[in-house]
Amino acid sequence: MKKHHVRLELDKILAAASSYASLEGGRQAVLALEPTADLSEARRILSLTGEAIELLFELGAGKIEYFPPLDDSLERAEKKATLSCKELTDVALLLRAARVCHKSVHSFQSESIGGMKELTERLIFNQKLEEEIGEKIVGENEVSDHASETLYNIRREIRLLNERIRARLSEYLVGEESKYLQDAVITMRGDRYVIPVKVEYKRSVKGFIHDRSQTGQTVFVEPEEVLEMNNELRSLIIDEQEEIERILSELSHAVGVMRGSLERNIEILSEVDSYFARAEYAYRLRCTKPALNGRGVVEIVKGRHPLLDQKTAVPVSVSVGEDYGFLLISGANTGGKTVTLKMCGLFCLMAACGMFVPAAEGTRLAVFDGVFCDVGDSQSIEENLSTFSSHVLNLKEICEQAGKNSFVLIDEPGGGTDPEEGQALARAVLVHLIQKGCRGIVTTHYSALKEFAFETEGVENGCMEFDGASLRPLYRLKIGFPGPSNALLICSRLGLSEDIIAEAREHLSDGARAFEHTVRAAEESRVQSEALLSQTEELKKEWESRLSALEKEEAQLKKEREKLQLTSKAEAKRIISARTAEAEELLEKIEEIFHKEFISEADLIEARTLKNKLANTVLEEEEEKTRAMPVDPAALKEGDRVYIKSMDAEGTVLSVRMEKGTAEIKCGSIQVRAKISDLFTPLHKREEAPAIKVTRDLKERTNLSRECNVIGKTVSEALMDVEEFLDGALLQNLTEVRIVHGMGTGALRKAIGDYLKKHKRVESFRLGKYGEGESGVTVVTLK
Repeated sequence: MKKHHVRLELDKILAAASSYASLEGGRQAVLALEPTADLSEARRILSLTGEAIELLFELGAGKIEYFPPLDDSLERAEKKATLSCKELTDVALLLRAARVCHKSVHSFQSESIGGMKELTERLIFNQKLEEEIGEKIVGENEVSDHASETLYNIRREIRLLNERIRARLSEYLVGEESKYLQDAVITMRGDRYVIPVKVEYKRSVKGFIHDRSQTGQTVFVEPEEVLEMNNELRSLIIDEQEEIERILSELSHAVGVMRGSLERNIEILSEVDSYFARAEYAYRLRCTKPALNGRGVVEIVKGRHPLLDQKTAVPVSVSVGEDYGFLLISGANTGGKTVTLKMCGLFCLMAACGMFVPAAEGTRLAVFDGVFCDVGDSQSIEENLSTFSSHVLNLKEICEQAGKNSFVLIDEPGGGTDPEEGQALARAVLVHLIQKGCRGIVTTHYSALKEFAFETEGVENGCMEFDGASLRPLYRLKIGFPGPSNALLICSRLGLSEDIIAEAREHLSDGARAFEHTVRAAEESRVQSEALLSQTEELKKEWESRLSALEKEEAQLKKEREKLQLTSKAEAKRIISARTAEAEELLEKIEEIFHKEFISEADLIEARTLKNKLANTVLEEEEEKTRAMPVDPAALKEGDRVYIKSMDAEGTVLSVRMEKGTAEIKCGSIQVRAKISDLFTPLHKREEAPAIKVTRDLKERTNLSRECNVIGKTVSEALMDVEEFLDGALLQNLTEVRIVHGMGTGALRKAIGDYLKKHKRVESFRLGKYGEGESGVTVVTLK
């Protein structure tokens, strides 16, 4: 079965998908995928790929964090071997990847990723060990000073001792002994500090000679004074290595204890990574999730072979397995028959591996027990087999192994031998497979097989469309019709001599010539009809779109008109209310003036001013009422009276320029150009505001007391009396009055004080002084 998958190029698809894996384990898991024959399992893994797409490209989850392969590190740790710093760092990366993956998947509340949550639920992580490794190991070969207190102290002593040794040796560089030195430097031999001494003075510097230069002119001496310090340094270095070994051993032991969990984590993360790789492959190729079935139905909607350039590939729709078990595809060479055949088989294998396919929504694929394929030139030089012999061996295997739930794909059966015998063989193989209940697709040029498809139930013709005018294939599959091979037409397009082509036509049999002519004529008529139908549909859609746009525009204009009317009415009401309130306020002020007992010249001037304001207010209100409607541009003409809103002026139309949306208006003695949208039509002419008659009421008024006593009354009663008292005091032009409320609880005093604070004609108020009633009286000063 594996070789059939290779013929359909499943290995290339898996290789392309594996390149999106983060882990080596994930990459290997994708490469090792085998199509499942279990429908429920295929649906499960396909659903997990869908969940991976949702996680990566909808919810924004991250991919699996990288960690290197651990090889035998976990096994050695379990056997109490000490792991290196790098190996422990790799384990920490594994622990982090497990923790981040678990947290990332389980942080989303989406119910549609239940499969991924269940898969990652089994991840085991130890954040404490992960952090401990990260804190104690700071490089591939370096342990942190703070890995333990002991290590910190040892390294501190080493640093201090190094400083002491270098300080002592520095004295040799600048002291009396400097004349014995070859160079004024401190160097090391092995792990001990030495100084370079000229060979002739080697006995002048007491110490141990460790080495000699290649020229023999210099010896490297460890002075006696630093010998003991070097020994101590060496001892500290050994202590340091032992402490590092102990720290690494403890961490390795903790890793060994978790070996089983860590290996399980690697398996789970590799599996999740493989789904993420399939998800990214699907996203890059704009793939969709096919609906799977176990009934042998294959329906591909606008499928594109994944190995073709997705930008230029022509989508092909194919259907087989529901109304008919076999589809016989015919048509011109280079028309796409073989690519279509391979695409159908490849899509079924991809879906059975949990991969989405590059096709449109509505694609349905079957899960088969086996997908068999005989495609291309299988000539084998090593086995001394001809092309025909190789095809026959493939057909023998297919006929023996294919069963009821098999999908068979055969490219031009019976080729490579005598046409009469070849088409007879192809027909017999097809009959045998139909009897076994297989589903499949066969490509052919044989006219006898095309006729067989017409006559046989369960077999349907299909053809790859060909443009007879341009002599080019269209790469579209049409089911229900056979297609002519168009071999001689293609030869003509490729430049073969017309004499040779004419000679070839002469040697065609009458039957073959008539069949090909009939099929070609039918195909050309069908293509022309479909082209006309397509144009009609496009025109229909265009006019429907235009009609819909006009209806929307009409509805929008209606809505805007209603909105404008409502806005205009609301604005008019607002303006009228404001003008009315203003007029009432002016009238109130006028009445206040003429209610005075003594009216001065200034009062009369103020009254006249208020009268003029009132008249203007009434006129403005009337104007607002008459300017509510904009002009109708279509009805606007010379001589019309209009109101220009932006100028707040009326004028007469002199001319209208509809193409620019403007009009020339004469306003009094000036001429202006205004936008038509700024013009309004007065409904009524201005009328002079009615004269306001002012009368003076000078009837005698009784003198009012300067004191109001409200002792014993409730707050509401007292406030009513106080209000009436103050009105009378204002009418008599009193400037200071007294309100007697008593001391009591103070509630009445407080209420009267709050009222006086808000009274607009009260200038100030205070409590009575000694002799005026003190806090039982409030003295009020009026404006």
